[in-house]
Amino acid sequence: MAMGPQRRRRSERVAALELPPGLWERAWAGLQRRDVLLRIGLCLLTAIALCAVIRGWHPPFIYRKGQVLARDVVARVPFEAVSPAKTKAAREQAGRRVPYVYVNDPDDLDELMDSLGDAVARVVVAENYESVNPRLWKDFEALTEDAVSPGAQSQERFEKFKRALAADKDLAGFRRQLDAAMAPFRERGMLGKLAQKPWQGRHDEIVVYPVGQPELEARRTVKVSDVLIGQGTAIQAALRRELKSPDVSGPVFAWLWRRMAAATPPFTTLIWDEKETNKALEAASSAVEDVVESYQAGETLAESRRALSAEEVATLRREFEAYVAQRPLTEKLGRASAVVALIVALFGLCGAYLFHRQRRLLVNLRQLALILGMMVLTVILSKHSAADALRAEIIPFLLFGQIVAIAYRQELALLLAGVVAIILSLALGHGLSTFLLLVGVAVAAILQLGRIRSRSKLIYVGLSAGVVAVVLTIGLAVLESQPMSEALVVMAACNGLWTVAAGFVIHGLLPFIEKLFGVLTDMSLLVLGDVSRPLLQQLVQRAPSTYNHSITVGSIAEAAAEAIGARGLLVRVGAYYHDIGKMLNPEYFIENQPPDANLHESLLPAMSSLVIIAHVKDGSDLALQHGLPLPIIDLIHQHHGTTLVAYFYDRAHEQHQHDRNGSEVDESSFRYPGPKPQTKEAGVLMLADAAESASRSLADPTPARIESLVREVAERKLDDGQFDESGLTLRELRTIEKTMIKSVTAIYHGRVKYPEPKPV
Repeated sequence: MAMGPQRRRRSERVAALELPPGLWERAWAGLQRRDVLLRIGLCLLTAIALCAVIRGWHPPFIYRKGQVLARDVVARVPFEAVSPAKTKAAREQAGRRVPYVYVNDPDDLDELMDSLGDAVARVVVAENYESVNPRLWKDFEALTEDAVSPGAQSQERFEKFKRALAADKDLAGFRRQLDAAMAPFRERGMLGKLAQKPWQGRHDEIVVYPVGQPELEARRTVKVSDVLIGQGTAIQAALRRELKSPDVSGPVFAWLWRRMAAATPPFTTLIWDEKETNKALEAASSAVEDVVESYQAGETLAESRRALSAEEVATLRREFEAYVAQRPLTEKLGRASAVVALIVALFGLCGAYLFHRQRRLLVNLRQLALILGMMVLTVILSKHSAADALRAEIIPFLLFGQIVAIAYRQELALLLAGVVAIILSLALGHGLSTFLLLVGVAVAAILQLGRIRSRSKLIYVGLSAGVVAVVLTIGLAVLESQPMSEALVVMAACNGLWTVAAGFVIHGLLPFIEKLFGVLTDMSLLVLGDVSRPLLQQLVQRAPSTYNHSITVGSIAEAAAEAIGARGLLVRVGAYYHDIGKMLNPEYFIENQPPDANLHESLLPAMSSLVIIAHVKDGSDLALQHGLPLPIIDLIHQHHGTTLVAYFYDRAHEQHQHDRNGSEVDESSFRYPGPKPQTKEAGVLMLADAAESASRSLADPTPARIESLVREVAERKLDDGQFDESGLTLRELRTIEKTMIKSVTAIYHGRVKYPEPKPV
């Protein structure tokens, strides 16, 4: 007997019910996708690269000159460090043992001897005391070792001097004796005073070489006492020894000493050779090895509540190097793994944000790799800039934040700037103060970059962020109990200066940023929106009605985009260019056709549809030829989406109804190729274009009819799925409708018909 279908029990029905996959199941399925694994691998590779850049396996060196410590710093391990102070003292001591180098140029002494010989000859030829020139003889007696006696004593000395030289007819003997007396001084040189200070070089010996012979073989070491003129005692003794007669040696010495003592600058034949002396000092200094000082574990290296000196920082760095050198491999691997894990976790948070708010950026592998590469480059530049005494790490950090804000969104820039600030805090080791300073300055700069309509704004952004940098630097230092010192003021001023400098740098980089990331700032949009541009002028000449339509669509779309927080200026400029493809065949579009001259009447509906649809591709080709940026080209591509050319589709359908032998009408042949709008701006432009075109057909454009028409157009686009990929919400779509109704009503509202004037 046939039996009816058996009813399953409730448990069987429940077991047979297939529920949608849960969160973890979807996550696991996503992780198995190749594209997802590729992006995860890229992020992991970036995290490893960042760990390598900041040397994440080692703790950072956190001390800098001028820093005031909260507690004493003691050595963690025994180590040896060069003592700059002791090394400097040892090298200075070696320098004090170096004799200074002088060059001996006896020309002045030779000239002096010639003048002396001439003066003696003039005295000797005088017949008597009365006939000698008083001024001439006065030079011989004015500075003798005895008191000057006028009258008979002066005459007596003159006569003795003359008698002593009377036998020497041509004074040849006198000249030989004088040369013999001065020969040692001519050979060794004569020095008025030493060139060096009391604490420089040796003061008992100097090195002398003849002029023009600086070779080592020509040099000789002489005692300072042998060349120093002093009171002329050595010169006087030499004259007495060689001239024999005190009646001659006394006046000759008086004449010489008068010239030497009165000379300005002091008389000398030895000239200090600074270049050769410095070579000798450098050689002696370099020969002294660094003085190494040993430190034991637990020994105090720097005291609290006192600014660190450069020498203390060098000692602390040597202790740090000794400490990290003895760390076992397990500790290094553990810390490196923790750093990589932290960076990966931060990337995970950024990925969650991108997945929910900017998924297109997550999908675009090139853009994702570009951002990650910028992060690595920023950390590299910031770390190396921080090693400088001026600590300019804030410049590359601010450039990164501002570039992301300009190229993408401000909220993404704030998020990524925070991530980079955390990584830099790990790299520099200055803790919360560094993080707060970087984040505070980044927030001050990024929040001002919403609309950039002039290049001067970037400078003002840098100036205002610079003020924030100065205030934060001083405020954070006070919170950390750092004293108000000159070093703190200089650091605050430098941070403010670097922030302003970042504004100037971003000002210069802006054109390259736009080209690299394919973005448009409001400044560039204002330039593109100039109606005098050649492409728009061609549109005016070839398709003036299309141009008027584009201008009207631009004003409608801009107001609607601004109402939902989208970029109204981008939509307006995009609207100016969205129909430029029509200029190639303007007569096939209704706004450019003369009355009663429709070219489509002679064409099949499919052919007419192809002509209409072609204006999108023609427009994008023209845009590429004229170098329009990618966002404008995207608006040209997407402003019709995949909508149906309904008029010609209906005509084709009617023709098929009358001709059953014809082929079926393929709806896809009458649709635009797309893509559908990918941004809110493209969705707004699509709706504004359709609403404006439809409003032109209203015979009596009353506000009620305009409202009904705009809502009908919006509903039709929504039902057709044209806004599915644009990111527009229903709330935003309703806001757009309301704004467009007001704009279209203001443009096409009916006007009061004034009565005709009556004839007089």
